[in-house]
Amino acid sequence: MNWIERMTDDNAIVVEGLRKRFADVEAIGGISFSVRRGELFGFLGPNGAGKTTTINMLTGLARPDEGTVQIGGIDCTGRPKAAQHLIGVVADESNLYPELSGFENLCFCAALYGIGKAERQARARELLNAFGLSNAVDRKFGNYSKGMKRKLTVAAGIIHRPQILFLDEPTTGIDVASARQIRQLISDLHRAGTTIFLTTHYIEEAERLCDRIAFIVSGRIIRIDTVERLLQPVQGKNIVQIACAGISNDIQAELRKTFPALKFEAMGRGTVRVEADSPIRVGPLVRFLEERGIEVFEARKVQPSLEDVFVRITGIEADAMRREKEKTGAGS
Repeated sequence: MNWIERMTDDNAIVVEGLRKRFADVEAIGGISFSVRRGELFGFLGPNGAGKTTTINMLTGLARPDEGTVQIGGIDCTGRPKAAQHLIGVVADESNLYPELSGFENLCFCAALYGIGKAERQARARELLNAFGLSNAVDRKFGNYSKGMKRKLTVAAGIIHRPQILFLDEPTTGIDVASARQIRQLISDLHRAGTTIFLTTHYIEEAERLCDRIAFIVSGRIIRIDTVERLLQPVQGKNIVQIACAGISNDIQAELRKTFPALKFEAMGRGTVRVEADSPIRVGPLVRFLEERGIEVFEARKVQPSLEDVFVRITGIEADAMRREKEKTGAGS
């Protein structure tokens, strides 16, 4: 499907035919999309899908090999820095100075945007308070925890009140409390009218925050739609997850033969997912497993989610996305 969307007054970002190659690897394969003004647009995909490469081209950190980019109505294709005054960027790795305090880092970033001394100091204190960092105003950034570093990096990205904010994996690798606080801050910015381009490989994060989502896999956009429309194909599905001590391939085959109306999927770690169009009776399934010597720890009904849609559309198993999340150690 062709996802080209033409420039209108309602679009903050318009991308057409964007390509980027590194040596023999095509990192981005001719993607096209637009982001409406005031929209929270999610770029969802596994690690290595091309999310960071895309955001680097949109923010002027990398040049595309082909394609056009418009930011805030400004053609940035040949002038990658032309819209810098309109945007804020929070990269996946912090670019703040470890030897400066949190307050000094924010003041320095504000000075780069030409903000006067009194205003930048007031703005820095305002953000430090808003991000729960008022007790670390004078502490060196290098001594901050991972969560604190991420929060200050987000604060630095919005110090100049940008119209458009680019967030690259903002909650990766931080503690649960900090991740929740950052998500709340993102929601607050969105409600205040900031256009936000968010890359993430956390499916539940995209579902929770975004207006529309683009699924990107191997440098190509597979689907773009609102969360509501993406969820429509799985509405009405009945899903049960059974946690047990372990289940062999032979038992799985017997399950499918005994309960032909149900769809079974082994999800690893002894978890079996059961799906059907009609309500699922849990009792017969549990008895079947226990009669074969398999200890069942839990059987519970779950609501269909964006994770189900992602697996259907991309073919990437949800378990692979979960392993990425566990590897980075981010909270939900």
